[in-house]
Amino acid sequence: MNQEQLQQLTEQISQQFFKKPFRHKAVFNDRLKTTGGRYLLHTHHIELNRRSFVEHGKDELIGIIKHELCHYHLHLEGKGYQHRDRDFRELLQQVGAPRFCTPLKTVQHRKKTVKLHYYICTGCGKHYTRKRRFDTSRYVCGICRGKLKKEEGKA
Repeated sequence: MNQEQLQQLTEQISQQFFKKPFRHKAVFNDRLKTTGGRYLLHTHHIELNRRSFVEHGKDELIGIIKHELCHYHLHLEGKGYQHRDRDFRELLQQVGAPRFCTPLKTVQHRKKTVKLHYYICTGCGKHYTRKRRFDTSRYVCGICRGKLKKEEGKA
């Protein structure tokens, strides 16, 4: 699907479901990573994620366009256009638009592995686990004021 077809589809959906014209631009924005689309308040344009169309098909794209058109038409009418507003939620329900888009498979939600640092008190034997490394010559045990030593075997 190219930009012209996307523009025509958006105008058609606006007329069909909202009975109002869409007079601005609808474009694919390939820099969008986690969202299906967005409505720009200042320019009134709609940007859509091409990967949502590629991965989930035309039906998902139509749902995202309906969602963004809800923002668009309510904003231009001066009504509540944000997700938390009643006007927005009611219009979503009327036109059958999804509140959230289907998550993308290509976006890898990786949890960053945290390297832990282990310390032991030479006086009382208390174990300390920290996410950040620290200078053992500057800090002492909180219980007995003994010296701390990094445990070599663990990390």
